[in-house]
Amino acid sequence: MKNFHLMAGLLLCLTLLFAACSPNSDTPVASPVLAPLPPPTPDGGPFGVDVNINMNTIDGFLGRSDVAYFDMRMFYDPADYEAIGGDSSLSRTLPGYRIVPFPYLATLSALPVSGAYTGNTLFSVVWGEKRGEVLSIKPNYVESELILSEIFPKDKAIFIMCGGAGYTSLARGLLSHMGWDPARIYHTGGNWHYTGNRALDLTISGDPTRIATWRANYAFIDFDNLHRITP
Repeated sequence: MKNFHLMAGLLLCLTLLFAACSPNSDTPVASPVLAPLPPPTPDGGPFGVDVNINMNTIDGFLGRSDVAYFDMRMFYDPADYEAIGGDSSLSRTLPGYRIVPFPYLATLSALPVSGAYTGNTLFSVVWGEKRGEVLSIKPNYVESELILSEIFPKDKAIFIMCGGAGYTSLARGLLSHMGWDPARIYHTGGNWHYTGNRALDLTISGDPTRIATWRANYAFIDFDNLHRITP
């Protein structure tokens, strides 16, 4: 009987020790402490790419829980970006970046190539001479502002990129004009100039004109399902 009580006590101690060391749903798990982001600092160039967080350094800033990542390109852009050494097809992106084509969000400013998208947009924008400067803006659909607010959070830093950096400049100008804090918007540059090793390949069999759209996190905007605001 003495041995029985001894074994029972030992078993109870082991059970309590295992329970104390095992994670459970009632015990909060501490999140890793993230190093503070440097403030957005445009490089002074025509597009204002950030000097700290860009296509040369972005690999060190991927996967952060305090950041929302966006790629502003179309899967197939009608603009002739090949004429300037770019890529009209979205042949690659970066992990964690959501595809939100800027040409669907707002009227484009003048582009250095022909064939720019002229279809439906959530907003009509009159742009100033300075890149990304909004002179006036009006929603084209009842849901336009709702869509923008649901896609782009205001409680996180926003990292945006495109192909050559132009759409990103416009996106930053649009969001800043619509009430997003410019101190939390980072122009991370153009993916055509990406130098890291984390690229997400979207081509099928290596053909840059065949895009595996299902590999990407894509924000689909169905204009036929929206209510257009009549003048």
